[in-house]
Parts: sequence; structure tokens; C-alpha cells
Amino acid sequence: MKVEVSIGISNRHIHLTKETYELLFTEELTKKADLNQIGQFAANQTVNVKTPKGTLENVRIVGPFRPYNQLEIAKSDARKLGIEPPVRRSGEVNGAAKVIIETSKDSLEIDSCIIANRHVHMNPKKAQELGLINKDIVLLRLEGEKSGTLELEVTVTDNGYFEVHLDTDDANAFLLDKGSKGTLII
Repeated sequence: MKVEVSIGISNRHIHLTKETYELLFTEELTKKADLNQIGQFAANQTVNVKTPKGTLENVRIVGPFRPYNQLEIAKSDARKLGIEPPVRRSGEVNGAAKVIIETSKDSLEIDSCIIANRHVHMNPKKAQELGLINKDIVLLRLEGEKSGTLELEVTVTDNGYFEVHLDTDDANAFLLDKGSKGTLII
């Protein structure tokens, strides 16, 4: 089966617990823009991420708060920071790379930096329609000047908006832009 799917290009971002946020900020977390994943938003607030070898400034917080801290970066960001974060599913931060996150208020070392695996979001109804379950592997075919095929992991959540998430390195490798589409091969 082949199904057209939109592609979301995921820039570096961070998810924080309420407790971590309150250590780093005095103001409430505020929404800059809604994201396609229902209930999630890009916040106005950002943090700087530091290691002894480099800094990433103005890394956007994605809300709402989560039960864990998680920094998602691309391999090119990891090189700038001089770290080797593992490629993981969202929420799997055991053994993740350590970084320092800072604001004008405070700083904190966290061991929650990962490179997010390539994945396709969907809700249970869409998964059933496609005959898929959470953690299945599907293929994504990309056409264009630098066409190719990638493996993706299926992420089924109640609020899942049907969309592929690739980091900026993957998107750049295939010359993708915002609004690009691909074909899922199931």
C-alpha cells in the first residue's frame, strides 16, 4: 500500500518538566504557535544549550510540560557541541548525552539529549486504517533532485496528526522544504 504524507521538519527543540522550567524561568510558559501534533505548541521561551566545546543559542521550548526533560538535536548540532547523543524514540532518555541548559535566571545540567529517530505520527484510527501498530517500521519514498527511501518508525498516539518528522539534517540531505510530501510504503 502507498499513501501520501506531509513531512514536518523538526528543528532542534527541548521539552521540559514543570519543575525544570520553574528553575530556569520566572514567567509562565507562553504559546508562540500551535504545532500540527494536537495540543503541542512552540513556546515563546528559549534556552541556551552549552557544553565545554560549543553553544546552541535560543533553542525553542515545546509545550506543554512533560514528565521528563528531553533535548532533540540533529547530528550537525551534536558535532558543534562535541557530544555523541544516541538516536532514540521520544521519551527514551536513559543514557542520553549531558548538556547544560541556561537562561538569564539559572543553569542546569541534564542528561537528556538525543537525536530523535525518524518517525511518522498518527492516531489510532489512522493506524487501524493502514493496518499498523505503534513501533512498526514503514518506508518513506522521497522524490526530487535527491530522491531516496528512508525507514520510519510508527508513533501512534491519541492526538497524533498524520505527519512524518525528520530532523533538519535528514531534510537537508533530501533537499526538502516546509510543505514537502512523501509516500509511505506499507
